[in-house]
Amino acid sequence: MNVAEWIDEHAGDFITASDLVWETPELKFQEVVSAQVLSDLLETHQFRVERGVAGMPTAFVATFGTEKPIIAILGEYDALPGLSQDKVPFQKPLMHGGSGHGCGHNLLGAGSLAAAVGAAQAIRAGEARGTIRYYGCPAEEGGSGKGFMIKAGLFDDVDIALTWHPSDLNGVFNINVLALVQAAFRFHGVTAHAAADPYNGRSALDAVELMNVGVNYLREHMPVDARIHYIITNGGAAANVVPDRAESFYLIRAPKMHQVRQLFERVKVIAQGAGLMTETTVEIIPGIGFSNMVLNETVAGVLHEMMVKIEPPAYLDAELEFAKEIAQSVTPDSAVEGARILGPEIVKRVASQTGNLLFRGVLPLVSMDVTLPGSTDVGDVSWVTPTCQISTVCGIMGTPGHSWQQVAQAGMSIGHKGMLFAGKILALAAVEFMQRPDLVETARAEFLQRMGSSRYESPIPDEINPPV
Repeated sequence: MNVAEWIDEHAGDFITASDLVWETPELKFQEVVSAQVLSDLLETHQFRVERGVAGMPTAFVATFGTEKPIIAILGEYDALPGLSQDKVPFQKPLMHGGSGHGCGHNLLGAGSLAAAVGAAQAIRAGEARGTIRYYGCPAEEGGSGKGFMIKAGLFDDVDIALTWHPSDLNGVFNINVLALVQAAFRFHGVTAHAAADPYNGRSALDAVELMNVGVNYLREHMPVDARIHYIITNGGAAANVVPDRAESFYLIRAPKMHQVRQLFERVKVIAQGAGLMTETTVEIIPGIGFSNMVLNETVAGVLHEMMVKIEPPAYLDAELEFAKEIAQSVTPDSAVEGARILGPEIVKRVASQTGNLLFRGVLPLVSMDVTLPGSTDVGDVSWVTPTCQISTVCGIMGTPGHSWQQVAQAGMSIGHKGMLFAGKILALAAVEFMQRPDLVETARAEFLQRMGSSRYESPIPDEINPPV
């Protein structure tokens, strides 16, 4: 049985699932409809579904098979706020201020499902022995759903984990991502009339602003690839009242988790200093975190081998016209600039295709000691089992992440084609690992070698439960 052909024959089911999730964009930990659509479809294909796992009502695990090895395929389905968009090549919100799939997680969840169901057919046909387990992972966008699932022990027996992400390039990216921690800094002061007796007040907002200035000066003295972002979530209620409460929210990122933890300690010292300067007190409220990636060349090699076996999608005239129109809203050369971190060979390949708008072909395997300027809870999975992910073309080259352009393309056929391409690759890789136990052993040996004496320490503090 050809797994890729089976996925093509059932493509309508996976496209329908993706579109239902796209049409009901739900934010982190609120993905009620999305989780139901995907888990119901898995049940129709005889997967055993356990819902509401790890204390998250929208998390689930679906299993087919009973033997080893256990291959995990990761799915996501949460949307982003403020990105409502119609399936048109110009900005047109369906609901002003509404949510949208600006990271293409409607495609991610359904594409991974196609892979899981496709691989299950090989088990059913007696062509492979093992277990396929689909992980319905909520709240990737800042909620670390996978991190909570790891803490609940749901990955303890997994042999290999595979996943993908919508992109503007086809390739296997065995490279690092930034580790991350979140924290809120809540300052408490003394209120007073801002005109009549400001000398009796102790402004919590002054403390927030001084902390932000201090962190800005810290930027010169931290690792080059580190990032610190913040917003002020509470700045007071009225300008003529000295605010006795104010709060900021920080994301701290660096290539390695130990660097993040060191930076976090320095940021906390700055916050305490701001409190001293303003005679206020600071309450530091830790949030969730993401780990960096533990790379695995064995898993990456299998994924790349499967990717080059399958013909990438071809595009219809209407899709090319859609691409041409949406390109008018994308910064020229953004694809080339975004590829620079991947090295000169990739830049050359991308630059040679900029006239196509939609990338054709497959990039050579990217496996190097570089760090992408983003974070994901897939990194946490890579600390507990051999893990790798691929990217496939679901939008024109240079499509900005977390954008209305991505929402538009994730809801139409360009996104669908990339989703099905990814599903076939992951399914074939899962079957390869089930048919080749030696590859599983090699991936595990590499994992243990890379880990050395290191052990996974969850970046989610023990006192934090999923904020459902």
